[in-house]
Amino acid sequence: MPSHAESSLEAGLVALKQGDYKNAIAQLEPIASNTDARKVAVLQAKVGLVMAYARSGDNSKAIALCQTLTEINNPQVKQWADRALKELTKPKKSDKESKKSESGFVPLKNSGDNYRPEPPAVNPLNSSVTQVVVKINNPSNESDNFLPPANRLAKNTQMYWRHAGRAKVWQPRHKSNLLPLRLLSAGTFVALFWVMRAILKLLMNWSNNILYNIRLQPLQLFYRDPTQFLLIVLGILIVASPWLLDWLLANFYGRRELPKESLNVHSREAVRLLQRYCQQRRWRSPKLSILPIAAPIALSYGHLPRTARIVVSLGLLEQLADDEIATIYACELAHITHGDCAVMSLVLLVTLPIYQVYQQVSQWTDNIPNKILHLPGVVISSLAYGIWCLLTGTALWLSKLRLYYSDRLAAEITGNPNALVRAFLKISIGIATDIEKQEHTSWQIESLNILAPVSYQQSVCLGSIAGQIPFESFLMWDSLNPYRRWFTINNSHPIIGDRIQRLCEIARHWHLDLELYLTNQQPLKIKRHSFILQIAPFLGIPFGLMFAGLLCLIWQITFAFKLLNLKWIYDDWSFVTGCVLIGISIGTVMRILYFFPDADMKPSILQSFLPDASTTVHAGDRLPNLLANPSALPIDSIRVRLVGKLLGRRGTSNSLEQDLILQTNTGLVKLHHISGLVQLVNPQDWIGRQITVTGWFRRGATPWIDIQSLQTQNGQTINSLHLLWSMVLAVATLAWGGYILLKG
Repeated sequence: MPSHAESSLEAGLVALKQGDYKNAIAQLEPIASNTDARKVAVLQAKVGLVMAYARSGDNSKAIALCQTLTEINNPQVKQWADRALKELTKPKKSDKESKKSESGFVPLKNSGDNYRPEPPAVNPLNSSVTQVVVKINNPSNESDNFLPPANRLAKNTQMYWRHAGRAKVWQPRHKSNLLPLRLLSAGTFVALFWVMRAILKLLMNWSNNILYNIRLQPLQLFYRDPTQFLLIVLGILIVASPWLLDWLLANFYGRRELPKESLNVHSREAVRLLQRYCQQRRWRSPKLSILPIAAPIALSYGHLPRTARIVVSLGLLEQLADDEIATIYACELAHITHGDCAVMSLVLLVTLPIYQVYQQVSQWTDNIPNKILHLPGVVISSLAYGIWCLLTGTALWLSKLRLYYSDRLAAEITGNPNALVRAFLKISIGIATDIEKQEHTSWQIESLNILAPVSYQQSVCLGSIAGQIPFESFLMWDSLNPYRRWFTINNSHPIIGDRIQRLCEIARHWHLDLELYLTNQQPLKIKRHSFILQIAPFLGIPFGLMFAGLLCLIWQITFAFKLLNLKWIYDDWSFVTGCVLIGISIGTVMRILYFFPDADMKPSILQSFLPDASTTVHAGDRLPNLLANPSALPIDSIRVRLVGKLLGRRGTSNSLEQDLILQTNTGLVKLHHISGLVQLVNPQDWIGRQITVTGWFRRGATPWIDIQSLQTQNGQTINSLHLLWSMVLAVATLAWGGYILLKG
């Protein structure tokens, strides 16, 4: 397709999205008149013209063009045209009915009535132009570049949405029990307080020790208990959190006000939802803001409904449809309703400045030409990142639980669980696309992740693999694996398949068609010994306690019969700690034997104890099949060799190697790498280059690969020392436990 035609098509689709129908028609008509009606560009132009004609009131032209599209030998085009033609030719409603249908809401008699709107069926003519995706079986790539960014994303992933309908009349299910959420919110505050108190006391002690060692007078204030002071500070931060977060987001993230008129352009339903819901509860409407971020994210903060704020990104408004945007706003309203916003706002307010320290110090360090001076910056930035992870970790359980409550309330507010399912999936696709475009995980996505509706870690694989395999196949692990929830303990969000399955249950309860047909069968039966090996290091703790109890009993008996006087050992109960450490060490070694089968660098002494593991090396094109296995566990250790582009942050900000991702021809997958103490070449040096990764694929809540080696096209190799450091840790733990046990 000529370049001038590409630019005309893109300009026409952009004009259509902005509501400039006259300009859109002028740009698209020449392309639609092309004699080769099978070209992707021609079909896209005709689809855009139908929408432009219909929205500008020229129904006769829209119907005539739509009829030609119904004769196209392409199932996706034909299905869209059939739906559009049905919408164009149906009888017009009265103005009152039209407004009711358009808004999707029915006025309430009073705030206590059950709300029963009659939303419209999905209207393809009212869809955003970025949602009209045509899947063409065309082996050439001539059409890959003519689409706007959002359309190019959908074209490349070859997505097709069912657009399952919404409820017209429904009754909410049984009332939610908010007690667990309330208790966990209080527990999160306590956990945050104690972690901050421990960090503060440690810093105070270090400061005084340093002053003492350099022969200066220690600060007497630092010897006092900081409990009362910290409680007062946290109380002030909770009260001031809405305004302080406004300032932080405005200065570091570009937050600006979002007028309802601007939101109305993207989602009229969201505006009506906010008005109706706040009027029902006699709330002041939350303050609306927008972040200039391409990735689709949303968050809410504030300690009371009248101080609440809802912030969305520009990417979310551009990549989601009208009803999907409304469901995300409904989720944020649910957080405000349930009151979990207050504690989560405090967590965000405490963690954002620390993350900014990590970010700024990393950038300053990278700008220093003398690499010898990089060490202090690396230490400070890594320490700040570790503290950020630690403080964020206090809210992990609350972050997971509150999403189950908000998903349910959002579905009940809108009557549209299917739109919420589509919203989650499109957010995942948008985040994965942003990572691919920027070639690393952006600062904004990671630092705001704790309040986001979908986790960026889960989106890496799910969003990038979309179109390669059906969503139902990928999410089978999330819904059928009986041990799936064990692998979300350190995750900030519940597994997305579990959330979608609950929304599907609500849709079934309301007798709706489903956007995704997740299987409703019983969980798979997986051999228990596989899971036991997976958690062997943790099982070492109870086994260590049992061993300590057995030793104590034996020593008591031998002492009673005057056979052996070991009472001096069990008089000192520190031997229990030694037994626990030995148990953890034994469990770690057992897991290592199964975690790293056929490792070339594995000590020969371990080879005779190795299980019979498959040595099959899977190529990158098999990645979708590996992800679709619902019975896989990380302990399965599937050997893979993948070729792709290495993505991640560069320089000091990735000193802990926390952001390494492989971009293959079928999707993204997270990489785990552990370097040695001295290493001439680091993986960060190869970011942006084509590499070959050899390692072990692990299927968990977030799929990843434990690297064995990285190799460039010119033969350079980096070996990961995951196995070596695991063995060092196991041996050190064993030695420490044995020392405590024998010391007595």
